[in-house]
Amino acid sequence: MKKFGLLLLGGVAVAILLSNLAPMIALGLSLLILYYSYKGFIKTESKFNKVVLAIVGVIALFASASNLPAILGFVAAYVIYVVYKNWNKSSEKSIKEDSDPFTNFEKEWNDLKGNY
Repeated sequence: MKKFGLLLLGGVAVAILLSNLAPMIALGLSLLILYYSYKGFIKTESKFNKVVLAIVGVIALFASASNLPAILGFVAAYVIYVVYKNWNKSSEKSIKEDSDPFTNFEKEWNDLKGNY
């Protein structure tokens, strides 16, 4: 049942990731343009270049804001990563060994008799 739940969760996450793939790329590109326009704006001395880079930066900022739902794609990618990591984990809980001598005696006696 655990594997079915992980499979279902992974399937939904893959569908969300694939549907948000183009907005994720557009968000990355617009953030990259915004970063370089900011760096150029800080470095330049020319007023014309500052105005042009400011306009480019504002356009890139609006493009980034319009692609914010692409964050769901990044969340879906993280969910896929978690499902992948938890796929082969054993659900068995470790049996705690008692230090009680009578319990250990019973365990050893059952092992000798063949009653596991």
